[in-house]
Amino acid sequence: MALRPSPAGASSLLPDRHRQGDFFLCDVFDALPKDDMASMEHPLFSLATRPDRRILSYAHNGTEITVTPSVKGLATIHDKDILIFCISQLMAGINAGRQVSRTLYLKAHDLLIATNRETSGDAYRRLREAFERLAGTRITTNIVTGEIETTAGFGLIESWEIVRKSRGGRMISVAVTLSEWLYRAVLAKSVLTLSRDYFRLRKPLERRIYELARKHCGRQPAWTVSVETLLKKSGSASPRRVFRKMVRDMIAEGHLPDYAMEELEGDLIRFSLRHPVVEVPPPVLKPETHDAARALLPGQDVHALEAEWRGVWVRTGQPRLRNPDAAFLGWVRKRAG
Repeated sequence: MALRPSPAGASSLLPDRHRQGDFFLCDVFDALPKDDMASMEHPLFSLATRPDRRILSYAHNGTEITVTPSVKGLATIHDKDILIFCISQLMAGINAGRQVSRTLYLKAHDLLIATNRETSGDAYRRLREAFERLAGTRITTNIVTGEIETTAGFGLIESWEIVRKSRGGRMISVAVTLSEWLYRAVLAKSVLTLSRDYFRLRKPLERRIYELARKHCGRQPAWTVSVETLLKKSGSASPRRVFRKMVRDMIAEGHLPDYAMEELEGDLIRFSLRHPVVEVPPPVLKPETHDAARALLPGQDVHALEAEWRGVWVRTGQPRLRNPDAAFLGWVRKRAG
């Protein structure tokens, strides 16, 4: 039995809050969202929308996980946005040949913009609470990352610190130290690119189901899974009949990024690739191109200009450039004129 998507389904997506704003004006946003495969495969995050203080236990195919909350509750699937942002920045640095470390220095505003969040005072408060839950939630597992299997306990992030505040006390910049477990996964490039529309998914279960589809479809055209196994992998606390109803609602709405869903006989769900996630490598400029740009716009920061130009390139669909240096200099000449 296949349920066709409803044309009105997209209305339940979050708005693309920063489509025309400053989303791509800084080079931190040139990195496509990345997620580590271990936490995509296994349920480490709560899908609850209220403080969840349960101890979660999960075992599947030899992998065992216990997730213990702090007094603030378990880290949620929406808190994971912070980890996705950190992973994305690390992978962008690695791909550009820069030296990276477990500690990242982030601008809170950049993080909010990149993950499609509001930038109100309340959004900064929620961001701080997310950091507290990520640092307080403890994982005990034998999951392999970077081809190393260890049974260990750790926080999702090792530590975080507000480096700079505004006069009103709002965080401006923050230092985040990732767990060695997660950092090892990034160095081993055990990550996958996500659709930017992931951050528009409103419901926690939608985000979790998308992660599973992205992980299991991979390069194959489709993935079929039983409702029972999907329920287990999702980490949902709902009874099977309620979970099945929620999955059917997702099928009817039809707005899961990249994948179409259908229900098959035998209590099975089939995911098929709709629009593959394609990552186009960012254009790389020669040092002499920077010199030419300085001559065209004396006194300007050419690296800031390059970051802004890259943002324009991303906004216009990441077209393949035969000559990135000529394209950049042409853009600079328009600025100079």
